[in-house]
Amino acid sequence: MSDVIRVFVEKKPGFDVEAQHTKADLVENLGMPVEDLKLLNRYDVSGLSREEFEAARGTIFSEPNVDTVYDEEYPLPEGYSVFAMEYLPGQYDQRADSAAQCVQLLTQGERPQVVTARVIAIKGNLDKEKLDKIKNYLVNPVESRLASLDKPESLDMQADVPPDVARVTGFISWDTDEMAAYYEKMGFAMTMEDLLFCRDYFKNEEKRDPSVTELRVIDTYWSDHCRHTTFSTRLEHIKIAEGALSEAIEEALQAYYDARKEVYGEDTDRPVSLMDMAVIGMKLLRKHKVGVVVADTAGKFPYLEDVTADFVYLRLHGDAQLYASGYSDHALDRWGERIAAWAAGGEPSDAQRVGPRASKRARRDVYCYFDNDMKVHAPFYARGLMQRLDLPTDCPAREEVV
Repeated sequence: MSDVIRVFVEKKPGFDVEAQHTKADLVENLGMPVEDLKLLNRYDVSGLSREEFEAARGTIFSEPNVDTVYDEEYPLPEGYSVFAMEYLPGQYDQRADSAAQCVQLLTQGERPQVVTARVIAIKGNLDKEKLDKIKNYLVNPVESRLASLDKPESLDMQADVPPDVARVTGFISWDTDEMAAYYEKMGFAMTMEDLLFCRDYFKNEEKRDPSVTELRVIDTYWSDHCRHTTFSTRLEHIKIAEGALSEAIEEALQAYYDARKEVYGEDTDRPVSLMDMAVIGMKLLRKHKVGVVVADTAGKFPYLEDVTADFVYLRLHGDAQLYASGYSDHALDRWGERIAAWAAGGEPSDAQRVGPRASKRARRDVYCYFDNDMKVHAPFYARGLMQRLDLPTDCPAREEVV
């Protein structure tokens, strides 16, 4: 008998912001006829007694005032299709790790195993082809995959022994025609000339056939080089292909041209490029001294640290779970260091920017708001951050609140 306990957690109407954003994304950007979308967090938990799980059910895994909880099975409404997404083995699952740590603090025992998945229930005139398109759109194959809907017997990870790395037998002796056939089969980013260079290198220097992995690694680095080159390539003529999104793309392109005129002037000879498109928004904000919101959203939405004004504005919505989770001592230390760097007129050495580095100033005002308030976290973590910055505070510590 399985000792895995499963629970589904869904935001109640009015709090289901992420589900509504996902629905709008599919309708507006993918052109899918989605009528309704439900998003649930699925937790599989092992290593807890039923009593321990019940204690954590409404305090760690869910918020009773904003969440609806389903034990073991989700009652799929009629007319809905469902699929689940999970991180690939080896990828860090912050939600699962944070839940396991919190449960351990609650029980004062061993840390349980927690595995999470995102469950999407979707309604609309969607055939298999459209559902597959939605799945491919939402699942990033670099870090995640479709998850089984069945509950596992155990959460112990099963790791298969990988086979020996395949070698490309005969590679160093292939003629141009054989090499061209292999090049076509593998879909390399590098050119045919580059592949011939690899053949000659392995033949004359290594004196052996390469492995598939070695060729893929070489191709990956070449692909990265191509991306950097492509971003800086001068775009002389841009033609938008006809399609469902062509009007929106035309409008976005015109907005870029308008921003260029405002930033560079009417008669600029600065070339149009993908790189310029990527940074023009930040340059426009900096020209008007409008600040970018540095928003910590537990990885849900884009995160930027470009300094475009004479101040920095931060909103901290939760370290692990949007609006709900707190901030660890390590996280508060990190935010304290970043705020100190901005306040001193500079920026963190690892600042995540899309535009150029801001000019150094003697000092800079920093405004920081905690908005992780579902569990009344915000005042206490604001107090902890202020203490790290040696700022006075009259807010009592959490242990002082009855």
